This record gives sequence, structure tokens and C-alpha cells, in this order.
Amino acid sequence: MTDSHNPTPRQNEESADSLLQIRDLKKRFSLSGDFLDQLRFKGGKLVRHQEHVHAINGVNLDIKRGEALCVVGESGCGKSTVARTVMGLLTPTEGEIRYDGNRIDNLSSRQLLPYRKRMQMIFQNPYASLNPRMTIQQTLEEPLRLHHPDWKRPQILDKVEEVMRSVGIDPDWGKRFGHEFSGGQRQRIAIARALAVDPEFIVADEPISALDVSIQAQVLNLLMEAQQERNLTYLFITHDLAVVEHFGTRVAVMYLGTVCEVATTATLFDKPRHPYTQALLSAIPRLKDDRPQHIRLTGEVPTPVNLPSGCVFHGRCPHANARCKQEIPLLQTQDDGTRVACHAVEEGRL
Repeated sequence: MTDSHNPTPRQNEESADSLLQIRDLKKRFSLSGDFLDQLRFKGGKLVRHQEHVHAINGVNLDIKRGEALCVVGESGCGKSTVARTVMGLLTPTEGEIRYDGNRIDNLSSRQLLPYRKRMQMIFQNPYASLNPRMTIQQTLEEPLRLHHPDWKRPQILDKVEEVMRSVGIDPDWGKRFGHEFSGGQRQRIAIARALAVDPEFIVADEPISALDVSIQAQVLNLLMEAQQERNLTYLFITHDLAVVEHFGTRVAVMYLGTVCEVATTATLFDKPRHPYTQALLSAIPRLKDDRPQHIRLTGEVPTPVNLPSGCVFHGRCPHANARCKQEIPLLQTQDDGTRVACHAVEEGRL
């Protein structure tokens, strides 16, 4: 992890081992419409008024080869925007994204094509991610024809059959359309499509949240098996902390477009440092509750249109002081390797 423009030697060493590096990433969405919609009369003058949603605000993350980095946080915190920006579906407003040492956020669609084979995405909604006009066979053949134009028909058919079997789908179902399958089966097909070109990095944007609980475990186990067999690296977006505890290697906690804590999964669940992380973990229902009483956050939930000054969490944090209201905290490395962006932790008050 890096929290500034002047990384330490340890951070440089971590970056050298990283497959994906995200540096000072910001993404804003305009709410003002076109130029004419932005014009307002103010004080007898015609002025231009612009409003933006600050979806991502200076995110810094490193994803190491072979790991599963889970990004968690409440709805609207920007985790899915990070995933889509990494994949090039959204253009960042500021910052850099480097894949295997090469910057990719400023590349054209044609220049990105070689990376598309190495980077694949699994979307949240299995009902919307498949083309209803294409059979499953056509859906799985499409990426192979794009990335392997020199392959012959028998070679493509063999690869489609192999990848269908690997995700537990009968190859004889290839002539069916997406609407003929259940949600769990559709998500298996979506996973097969992502695996068809043998990628090394997969972004999974809440891939099990739209599925029944009984099916979630099957899909999650499928993703874990694929990681072991194919040496995959995951950026896994989720709001389900129980999934994180079972699946993740490391966890990044986001709040209002910023990363407030990054730690190994075991460390985060055993000893959360940031007040927001502590509140999240205290809300997990458990049969045997040996944790402190549920932390109830107070204060007004801020909006990404008008970001609060200083730490974005200070309005709801029980440990906030005057510094928290004025100064933005940076991710600081703790003795156990956890990185926390919190003045209270830095000052030893928490």
C-alpha cells in the first residue's frame, strides 16, 4: 500500500510484487447536465453552476499476485466504481492505474485489447450480464474468437466444452439461451465466460449478492477452486463480511470514496483498528456473541455531493476531535502491518 507520493522502501518492495497498482484514484460524476443546464442567475449575473458526485476520492491500493483482495463498505461508498474504473469501463478523473507495471488508465480501447485477455470481470446481476439473443455456446465462443482469431473451429469448441465442465455446466446445454437457466446457473456461465480466455486477474463485482443463500456457497467455492487451479488474482467487491472472512486474503474497507483501513483478513476480524471498521464488524450477527456490544453510529450520514472537510467519517465518529474535522488522515502502517487512515489511531487515542 502507498499513502503518499513519496513511498517508503517497504512500500516500494510491496509495489514490485503487485499485479495491480492504484494511485490517487479519483472519479467524479457530473450532476449539472450540459452547458446550458449549468447556467444560473445569481446576483443579477449569469453564472455557471456545477455539481459533482465525488464517487472515489484518492484511493491507493496494491493487489499482489495470487491474492484475493476484498473491498467492503456500505452501499454508495464507491467500491463498484473502483472495480469498473480498474476495468476501463469508467475513465478516472484523476490518478493512475498500473497493471503489471504498465499504466493502463490512459489507453484507448484498441490499446487496451491485449489487457482484456488478462483481465476479466464477473458482474453482479447474472440476469443482465448475458446477452438474451445469444445461446450459451455463442456467448462463450465470442471472447475466444476475439482474442484468438487464429483458432480453428474444433479448437474453439474444445475450449468451450472444457470451460463449461470446469464450472459445472453440461456442455449439451450450449444451444440454450440465458433465460432458460436459474440465477446460479447463469452466474456459472458468466464465470465460464470470464475464464474462457485464461485470464490472470478477475474483478468480481458482488457476484453472489443476487443469488439465493444456498447457491452463494456453491458459486463462492467455484471461484476459490478456480483461483487454486488457475493461480488467479481477485479484486472482490462485496458488502457481505461473512463472505470476506471465508474468501479474502486481505481486506480494504471503504467509506465515502476513501480507503480507511487495509489489513489481512485474520487481522481485520481479530483486531479492527478504524472506528468505522469496528462498527461494521460489530453489526455481524453471530450465534455465539463474544464481541463487544453493537456499535451504533450517530450523526448525519454525509453526501458524496458535498464532502465534509477533514476526515470524511468525523461526523459519525465517537473519537473525532478538532484535527479530524480539518485534516484528511493518510493511511499509516501499524506494527502488525495494518494500514489505517485515522488520527485517533495515529495519536494513540484508539
